[in-house]
Amino acid sequence: MSDWAVILLVVGIALLLVLAVSLVLMARILTGLREARTEQDPSILLLQQDIAQFSTAVSQGLHQMGTQVNQRLQESAVLIQQAHQSIGERLDRAAAVVGEVRGSLGKLDESTRRMLEVGQDIASLQQILRPPQVRGGFGETLLEQLLSQILPGDAFELQYTFRSGERVDAIIRLGSRLIPVDAKFPLENFRKMLEANGGGDEERRRAARKAFLKDVQQRVNEIANKYILPDEGTFDFALMYIPAENVYYEVMVKDEAEDSVRAYTYERRVIPVSPNSFYAYLQTILLGLKGLRIEQNAREIMELLGRLQVDLKKFRDRFELAGRHLTDAKNRFDEAAGALARFEAKLDTVEGRGEQPTLPGTL
Repeated sequence: MSDWAVILLVVGIALLLVLAVSLVLMARILTGLREARTEQDPSILLLQQDIAQFSTAVSQGLHQMGTQVNQRLQESAVLIQQAHQSIGERLDRAAAVVGEVRGSLGKLDESTRRMLEVGQDIASLQQILRPPQVRGGFGETLLEQLLSQILPGDAFELQYTFRSGERVDAIIRLGSRLIPVDAKFPLENFRKMLEANGGGDEERRRAARKAFLKDVQQRVNEIANKYILPDEGTFDFALMYIPAENVYYEVMVKDEAEDSVRAYTYERRVIPVSPNSFYAYLQTILLGLKGLRIEQNAREIMELLGRLQVDLKKFRDRFELAGRHLTDAKNRFDEAAGALARFEAKLDTVEGRGEQPTLPGTL
């Protein structure tokens, strides 16, 4: 039971005690009056009647107050029980949500650990990606799957050819501009670097990493020179799709000072993206496309409203013209009705005299 309910109960009990004491005192007064005088004058009788009425009223009030106090206590108990039940349900739901969040975090941690394990075992995948044609086709296939899963079909195009004759793996249409996306990422020296890591040869690993980063820089230059073409409607940047998270980690995260390529890619306005980061980019682009379509729909609605306003003005002009014609016709009708009335009056007069009537000139 809450504090205010306890206070209410104490106040009710105190009121009951006060009323009970009042009744006892009045009863004693009545007894004393009866014993003091055997013969009562009218004033004493009236006083006794008033005291008796007051006692009855106090008793009724006490009973009514006790009933109200009990009713309020019952209502308070019901409200407190409902509040406790609601709070308990909310705490249960909160505990369930916390449990779900903990479970999701555990699954995410497990997925991350598995992804790192897959990255460490990528040597088998390198055997598949070793030939350049197969390597490019594999990256293009992953790129196509991501684009088709997130963007509408009219928002991207595969194997887009520029007027210069260069062909890019994909472009993303954002309004009237294009975002080039290249998926031909060099992996041969990355495979050699993995082999050197497995063999424990640090010098060979450094040499392979240096060659790998040099390949990345060359690919960045090719993308910047071939596909960033503002004159042909592209943005002033392009995306370089890296088809594996651990490769992206070597390029962008594990950044050694002597062979850093992250700053170089930004300088050349070529943005490396992994499958995960590319997914986030596509979600952002999708929001932009929705915004552009909303803007286009709003523009079309405004144009439609403009045409409707023109049509409404034409209709108003025609309506006013029809009103003027109706007014003229009514005036002519009224004139004709007046002439007809005058003619009928003359006709009645002529018939009374036996003369031949003459039609009015206004008819």
